[in-house]
Parts: sequence; C-alpha cells; structure tokens
Amino acid sequence: MSVDMSSQASDSNEEFEDDEDVVEGDIPDYYDGLDDDVAIEEPFDPEEYQFNCLTYRESQRVLTEEFNNVASALKVSPAVAKLVLVHFHWQVSQILERYKSNSSQLLCEAHAQPTSICRSLTAGTSQQCGVCLQLVRRDALLSLPCQHSFCKACWEQHCTVLVKDGVGVEISCMAQECSLRMPDDFVLPLLPSEELKDKYRRYLFRDYVESHFQLQLCPGADCPIVIQVQKPRARRVQCSLCEEVFCFKCRQMYHAPTDCATIRKWLTKCADDSETANYISAHTKDCPKCNICIEKNGGCNHMQCSKCKHDFCWMCLGDWKTHGSEYYECSRYKENPDIVNQSQQAQAREALKKYLFYFERWENHNKSLQLEAQTYQRIQEKIQERVMNNLGTWIDWQYLQNAAKLLAKCRYTLQYTYPYAYYMESGPRKKLFEYQQAQLEAEIENLSWKVERADSYERGEPSANDRGDLENQMHIAEQKRRTLLKDFHDT
Repeated sequence: MSVDMSSQASDSNEEFEDDEDVVEGDIPDYYDGLDDDVAIEEPFDPEEYQFNCLTYRESQRVLTEEFNNVASALKVSPAVAKLVLVHFHWQVSQILERYKSNSSQLLCEAHAQPTSICRSLTAGTSQQCGVCLQLVRRDALLSLPCQHSFCKACWEQHCTVLVKDGVGVEISCMAQECSLRMPDDFVLPLLPSEELKDKYRRYLFRDYVESHFQLQLCPGADCPIVIQVQKPRARRVQCSLCEEVFCFKCRQMYHAPTDCATIRKWLTKCADDSETANYISAHTKDCPKCNICIEKNGGCNHMQCSKCKHDFCWMCLGDWKTHGSEYYECSRYKENPDIVNQSQQAQAREALKKYLFYFERWENHNKSLQLEAQTYQRIQEKIQERVMNNLGTWIDWQYLQNAAKLLAKCRYTLQYTYPYAYYMESGPRKKLFEYQQAQLEAEIENLSWKVERADSYERGEPSANDRGDLENQMHIAEQKRRTLLKDFHDT
C-alpha cells in the first residue's frame, strides 16, 4: 500500500515473577497458537526442537548430579571433577573413555593435575613466599598439588582480586607458567567475606552453564532461567519466564535458515558498511509511471500509486501485472561471470553492488515487519471494536489475528534468507535456494496484500470467499516456508 507524500538479543540466581508487558505495536509471538490454525500437508516441522526451561535451583541439581557421578567414576573429589567437566564441555562419555585410556593425562589436560611438581630447595622451618618475599613458617604456607607455596595472605589477595574481576573457574596458581586451576574447595576458604563467596559461586555457575554443551543461559536481562536440550543445534528456543526468543547455539536473535557463523559475519558487515548503505534507509521512491514521490506505509511490496493507480513492485519497480512470474529475477542477484578478469576497481564496485542488493532486501523486510506490527495492532483494535458492537466473537475474528502473526513469521524467515544467499557459493544448490526463496517471497506478498485488504474493511465481516481465500493463502505461505527450512536449515 502507498500514500502520496504531498497529501513510515546472569548475576541473579533468584526466581522471580514475570512482570514485563508487551511493547505496544509488537506482535507478541507469532509462533504461538498457529499450528492448529494452519493445516499443513507435510506434518514434519523443521523448526521443532525439544527443550526445557530450568530455574536456578533445578539447574544446580542437574549440575550437582553430574559432578558427583563423574567424581565417583574418576575417583576424585567433586571439586576436581568440576574442573574436568568444564574443560571437556561436560561430554561425560568422552571423559570416561579418556580416563580409561590415560587417567593422568586427562587430569593434566583439564589443568586439574600438574604436569610436574615443584621441588623446594629451602631447608629449615621457614621459607620465603614467592610473591611478598616474606619469610614465613613452612606450616603457614599453602600450595596446590603443583607444590608452588605462597603465604595465606597472598593467596587471599590473589583470589579476592580475581573474583572482583568476575573470574570463576579460571582462577589458577600464582606461579609463573603454572596453569593449574584452583578447585572451588581451595578458593572459598580464602575469600574474606560472604559477599565475595556468593559472587564466586555465581561466577562458577555461569562458567559451568556456559561450558555445558546441553545448557544455555537465557540472554534476557537479569533472567536466571537456563535452557536445557539433548542435542545442541541452531534452533529457536523461548524462555518461559521473560519470554526472550533466541538461537540456542549462539544466544543471538533466531536466524534460520542462516547459520550462526554466517549471521555474525553479516551483522558485522552491516555495521561496518552502515554509512555506505544509509541512502537505502529512506522510505520513499518515485512511481515508475508518473514519477510522484511514494512512501511505503505497509509491509507489502505490492505498491499502488495513489495518483495514477499504477501497480508495481517496491523492490525492483517492475510492473506488478507481470511480476508474479518474475519473482525469481527480483530476489536473485545476477553475478558478473567475467568480473575476475576485470580491474580491482571494477571488482570493488561489483562487490559493493552485490552487498547493496542483498542489504536492501534484508532491510526492506525488516521495515516491513515493523509496519506489519502496526497492522497487527490495528487488527487487534478492530476485533475488539467489532466484538463490543456484537459483530461476532473473538473466535469468529481469530483468523485475522492468526493471518497477521503467520505473515510476520514467514517474513522473518524470508529476511534471514538474504544473508544466507549473500555468502552462498554459486552452483545448482544456490539456484534451488533462490528458486524456493522467490516462491516464498511471492506467497508472502500475496498474503500481505490480503491481510492489509482485510484490515481495510470498514465494518462487518468479509465474505466467506474472502476468508477462505485468506486462510488458503496462509496455508500456502507456511508450506513454502517449511519446505525452504527443511531443505536448507540443516545446522
């Protein structure tokens, strides 16, 4: 739709209640409650992922059970078992296999046992502390299994400084070139206050969870929830407390079908090249027929000039009448096969052209999501108004809300197909991906057009044909989205 411009992703370990409100204009969660409303022929859901949300106490119980089991199997203290588990990312089967092969080497690799032991050359009842150089009685010196001895005051200061700096598991021996880590039962008695001890326990908990291949801390602000899975994958998870949605593997915004490493590269590139792409941020373009300035005020890329009524595509400015058969050309970047034989300046221009092509589409879908969130809000308000005026019940109008949520869900996936395509190597697989991407984009724009049309009804319910047409389009769009993810979201 258009208008004439002259006339748009840890210190707390307490459980608490969720009192956060949904930001006005946001779509709360377009994944909730849709599967039952959109019938899909293919029952397989490529995004299905089993996970549990654990409280701090539940997480502690899980960790403690593993500590004790491994300590018993390795015949070491729980404090040493923790160091081993952290180093090997809690891969218990690997730890036990390595232990059977060479138990000493296992402990040395985990920095829980020294590779060599320091031999003191000083005889007598006193010895010099290696840090403060004070002579102290030998029985007043403390040492780890490496036998590097220091006075208690120096150990205390060493631990206190590191804990204040946020260090947990990685506190190690004070001796130069000694990487032996200090178990928690050695550190805790050296900390002078309960406040420091509590901080140290929190940092240990953080390190335990971050090193565990099956656990992730919720990235929500001050949220104590831990997500637990059986198999770590780049999949969508949602916190049951703060409702934060994120990718389990990288703890960033969910980004299917793009993998974690690729989306990091893409976001870094977008930040670095933000000034170059600033001109794209404008919401306006000229009508390709009458040249009047057009502002995009909806999520749909099917534009209609308010002056001459010409229908065109917002992205490529092509005539919409023939655009349905040309979506593949609109979303696909045409590489220059001879660019490797041209000058460095020409190659640099081509690289920038390619980046801007994908960035413009990435940014366009991001803005469409924001505009469609406003449409969702209007639909909510109109449903409320119609129910109050006895023009049906919430159940009667639920399909409109579901359509807006599904539209956002599909467009969110489509937005993340562009970083995927940008870094994808040319070849048959990329051609297949671009074909499926174009199909998904075409169906999303059809759905967006129908949702905005449904939103424009002034009163009463659309005809049964209109409703059936909208629900059928929802089914087609979700089917295309799932097909693309099934074929390409394999991380």
